[in-house]
Amino acid sequence: MHLSHQPSVNSSATASAIILAAGSGSRMQDTVADKTLAPLNGLPVLCHSIRAFLASGCIDRFTIVYRDAAQKAELEDALSQIDLQGTPLDWGLGGDERQDSVYNALSIQPDTCTHVFIHDSARPLVSTDSIQALHTAVLRDHAAVLAHPVTDTIKRIPTAEQLTQTELEDLDRSRLWSMETPQAFALPDILKAYQHVHDSGLRITDDTAAAATIGLTTTIVASHAPNPKITTPADLSYADWLLQQRLP
Repeated sequence: MHLSHQPSVNSSATASAIILAAGSGSRMQDTVADKTLAPLNGLPVLCHSIRAFLASGCIDRFTIVYRDAAQKAELEDALSQIDLQGTPLDWGLGGDERQDSVYNALSIQPDTCTHVFIHDSARPLVSTDSIQALHTAVLRDHAAVLAHPVTDTIKRIPTAEQLTQTELEDLDRSRLWSMETPQAFALPDILKAYQHVHDSGLRITDDTAAAATIGLTTTIVASHAPNPKITTPADLSYADWLLQQRLP
């Protein structure tokens, strides 16, 4: 595969791609045993985003976060199906929640690592262009996230459980963005943020939320290509269809 190396804002920066693969995939309704290993256009789901990172020329190593020893063996078998081009690969044990898995992975990065991309393996369609745009942004601004603007009308209700005859509050759609992954950060900053989350017993849903707990701001990089997260069997079919559209 051709590598399109991009000029770096900081030539001394080295980046690691943390790939989160330890999730249980409970919403796949037993269609597949492990969604990150499910076949997608001839390759396991995991391999597609790995190949996008390799093609970007932006990363120097991978950290794969796994669930247990049995899954690690299956992930190793999946990765043997693609050419990692000699890129170093580390393994990190996942935690009970996503935030625990990220914290574990951040904690084992080598001293030479200056920046990290944090990516859900269940987003196999991330594009090389998106990774390169994130790389430019994180080197400049220290924190960047791939996201797309919300197009639906979004309403907020007073109580989550009360759906009957409830008040509907309009939200300004022009200010709403839906977060994706990868999310990229200067390693010292995001490690400090996750240390704070860990020590304080906080619960967060993504990495930008962790960054915000210590006052870090984040640059939004607009996602111009579909980058869906596979959570249901229908998502897997949709991702397969999208991949077919990309083929020449």
